[in-house]
Amino acid sequence: MKLLKFFTLSFLAVVILNACAPKSGSQSADKNETAVDSVARTERVRITELQPRVIGKNIEYTSTLKAFEEVHLVPVSPGRIEKIFVETGDRVAKGDLLLQMDQTQLKQTLIQLKTLETDFKRYDTLMKAGSITKQVYDQAKAQYEIAQMNADFLQENAVLRAPFNGIISGKYFEDGEMYTGAPNTTAGKAAIVSLVQVNPLKAMVNIPETYFPMISNGMKAEVVSDIYPEQKYTGEIFRTYPVIDPMSHSFTIELKIYNPGEKLRPGMFCRVNLELGEVKALVVPSLAVLKMQGSNQRYVFVEKNGIAKRVLVEIGKRYDDVVEIISNELKEGDNLIISGQARLIDGVAVEIVED
Repeated sequence: MKLLKFFTLSFLAVVILNACAPKSGSQSADKNETAVDSVARTERVRITELQPRVIGKNIEYTSTLKAFEEVHLVPVSPGRIEKIFVETGDRVAKGDLLLQMDQTQLKQTLIQLKTLETDFKRYDTLMKAGSITKQVYDQAKAQYEIAQMNADFLQENAVLRAPFNGIISGKYFEDGEMYTGAPNTTAGKAAIVSLVQVNPLKAMVNIPETYFPMISNGMKAEVVSDIYPEQKYTGEIFRTYPVIDPMSHSFTIELKIYNPGEKLRPGMFCRVNLELGEVKALVVPSLAVLKMQGSNQRYVFVEKNGIAKRVLVEIGKRYDDVVEIISNELKEGDNLIISGQARLIDGVAVEIVED
């Protein structure tokens, strides 16, 4: 009985092992068939031939408005502030008196200058009479001229006047306080008062190097602020930086923005639209342009000799369901893949199908 039970269990074990054993020949055949299918398979795509179109070229960028001119007014040397004649927000005209420093040193210098002037006139008379040597005369003249320059310097810095029409944007001291020369403004500079010009304003915009040949000083621009969306302001390029930034491949322009009514103020966000005239550009269906995962890079696929090639592009102006693309690798006559591109990888074989 025990022997029969042993043979029965052994038989069942053999059957189970045979059933679980891998069929190596069958698996190998399946792998080979899959590899053959992978090599032989091609992606079916539709294409269109790239042809440049003449379009009205304009570009839009964002910027922050700045004062066209801004100064932080201080005397040359520290001292006691005698009187400040303006408050923050006051409008001033060029030449208006803004502040006056302590006059003690100036008054002492003026008294000394008067004494030296009297002595010099006396020496001048004696020199003409031949009563003194030229050396004595020259020494008296030099002392007088030095005192005159010191007096002029102190007189110029004892009172500070507005260098242009503008608005007082900051007042940092009160009458009688000591000005020490330490930086005390958000710009990291020392100032007793700050003055800004708000009409015109300016904006700095970074432009891709592609547009460098199209930009020139004097070009007009349209400027819009989100605060006043119904109001359009006129700007003009007045400075173009001559160097391309090698990191961002862009260059900087400065715009003078006319501000009638002075609604716009420094620090406001704005949009700048530049009209570059009519140019030839490559315009393609928006769906043909893909975005690389994890980055802002855009790309398209072109067909070359039955192979899909990925080409990085920059996006230009959008027109409804088409978009301008910019790339040095694309040229007129290239076969752009416009359908099936989402399934493609660089270098895969493709089959062109007709509509």
